[in-house]
Amino acid sequence: MALILSQPFWNSVNKSLLGKLRKKTGYSFANCRKALELHDNNLEKAEKWLQEQAQALGWSKATKLEGRATLQGLIGIAVNKSFATIVEVNCETDFVARNKTFQSLVDTVANTCLKFAMNKYKVGQDLGKIGLDSERLKSLSCEDGKSLADHTALLIGNVGENVTLRRAYCLQAGEGISVAGYTHPAPSHVQKTLFGKYGALIAFKKISEGCDDDMPIVKMSTDQIGRLMCQHIIGMNPFKIGVQGKDVPVENSDDEKCMIFQEYLLDPSQTVAQFLAEAGISIVDFARFECGEELDIGTTPEQQRNLDVTVEVGG
Repeated sequence: MALILSQPFWNSVNKSLLGKLRKKTGYSFANCRKALELHDNNLEKAEKWLQEQAQALGWSKATKLEGRATLQGLIGIAVNKSFATIVEVNCETDFVARNKTFQSLVDTVANTCLKFAMNKYKVGQDLGKIGLDSERLKSLSCEDGKSLADHTALLIGNVGENVTLRRAYCLQAGEGISVAGYTHPAPSHVQKTLFGKYGALIAFKKISEGCDDDMPIVKMSTDQIGRLMCQHIIGMNPFKIGVQGKDVPVENSDDEKCMIFQEYLLDPSQTVAQFLAEAGISIVDFARFECGEELDIGTTPEQQRNLDVTVEVGG
């Protein structure tokens, strides 16, 4: 928003309010001055007007930039006790992906999906699973009442390049099931929402002790087990968990895509099945997202990972 300001305009603005509005909204001094002038130095009305203008500008830019390729971005993961979600948000350049404003949007998308799952499912004995496609993601409402599509348009107006909400997958752990998430590269500091170029979610449960007298149970915390298995999933990219006695390993272990028969990433001397037996757990479900990875056209989030879930598409 380019402005030409006359001397009377400058004199009519309360400088103290101008500083407060600028600090609170982050918009330019010129736009903050105009907002205060138009609303007789009413801070609340000026802020609302700025937000409306930014939203309109964002939607205008979003319309113009729609269709431009978005191959960069971030995977975001949020976990809250028995609920977990993994999301992919894309942009055009890695420069924008490293922008804190973009990361704030990923955080908003992840936590909005998490709350959506928490409202949709009640903790019970089953594992709740839901995949969200781009259109469904856009329609979700955030805490401020705006849709994720509105928040995305605001960001587009800010960074000047196309941004897309690609997909999300949510897990609700039933009784006796734990969920965990991990992103790579790992964040440099502890944060509530994890960001990375790769991400994995896992749902797992403890098996009855003594089910295999020849295999001692190695004591590890739930968080540690979840993190280690997510690291394996990110690094080895299995297509499915696999079932002993039903699935069989392939001849070349480098080509193995069935998780239980894969060499365990952090200790190739044993298979994943052996590690799980030592840890005393079994895998219930998992999801792996890679930022910008090719997906079959027309597939839903659960079909992309061969998962049996309820899928929310459209409005």
